[in-house]
Amino acid sequence: MFPITRRQFLATSAVSIVAAPFPAWSQATLDAPNVVPISDRLTTAGQPTARALANLAMLGYQSVIYLAPSTVDSAIKNERELIERQQLSFVHIPIPFGKPEEKHFTEFVTAMRRLESNKLLVHCEVNMRASCMTFLYRVIVLKVPVETAYEAVSKVWMPRFAWKPYVESMLLKNGLKFEVY
Repeated sequence: MFPITRRQFLATSAVSIVAAPFPAWSQATLDAPNVVPISDRLTTAGQPTARALANLAMLGYQSVIYLAPSTVDSAIKNERELIERQQLSFVHIPIPFGKPEEKHFTEFVTAMRRLESNKLLVHCEVNMRASCMTFLYRVIVLKVPVETAYEAVSKVWMPRFAWKPYVESMLLKNGLKFEVY
């Protein structure tokens, strides 16, 4: 039954989104599910609409990292074109929802390091992949305290399926013990 679609997740999941005072450029201006501003330069989200993607430069974004396969139900077929038409950088790392691998994190770290000075949108289908990969990057690479970085993940979901063991194993591999809840 994996991977689940955005529609299935939204219809059946008991995910609670924690409301917080976000800057003006956040959820109100980016038409996408589960928008989570991490900083003034980094946002994670689910799949933005085609119109939202076409207007990212107007919102100040300079780069996009897309983490879902382009075959998911909510994928915007011409996303790369919409992004690059605005002179924005686009990186696609298609992570199968039910099978995240270490190589995906390695690719993600490479992309994040290359784009670290840009205002960046990291998105996937529902912000499950994006929230977890960004969490791992912040903790492992940027050395943000685990509990602090995990707050952004918990605004979207409690990782389960393949993601709970994946996140925990990536943390352990990097000398960090944290039980995903």
